[in-house]
Amino acid sequence: VPRPTVIPQVDVSYKTHIQTYGDSQPAMSNGWMAGTSGEAKRLENIWVRVSGNANLGVQYTTHCQTYGWLPWSANGEKNGTSGEAKRLEAIKIRLTGADKDNYDIYYRVHAQSFGWLGWAKNGEAAGTAGLAKRLEGIQIVLVPKNGKAPAMRYQGITSVRTQAYLSLIHI
Repeated sequence: VPRPTVIPQVDVSYKTHIQTYGDSQPAMSNGWMAGTSGEAKRLENIWVRVSGNANLGVQYTTHCQTYGWLPWSANGEKNGTSGEAKRLEAIKIRLTGADKDNYDIYYRVHAQSFGWLGWAKNGEAAGTAGLAKRLEGIQIVLVPKNGKAPAMRYQGITSVRTQAYLSLIHI
């Protein structure tokens, strides 16, 4: 008798460095907001980690003021800057490892002037390009492949736009 495929319960955790608050906010996980909303504070760096499945990892890159897209970081390494007062403007997150095709990773950001944007997934860009707008908050959710995507209202936060990524072309 074939055994059913068991998809392990995995968790995603993440931590942001916030203007004036630094690293004081604890790491968040599974869709809870990291960063701030309505305080006009920029995110300067972030780390992301997945746990619960040894065959699953995560990579992420941020679009940083002055520098553009930074090299990819992985599995808890910081991406962004420290002590330079540079804002993050966008992020891409993708899964790695032998089991990466068994999950989808969703994420959305709170962007200056625009509020909460729509969900991006699996390496798509979330945030803004060419608009000089800071990221202020982020939510990240891991779901089994083809599982239910997070709703526009999630963990008490509602997206004001369906697009995940805004550039001069898309506004």
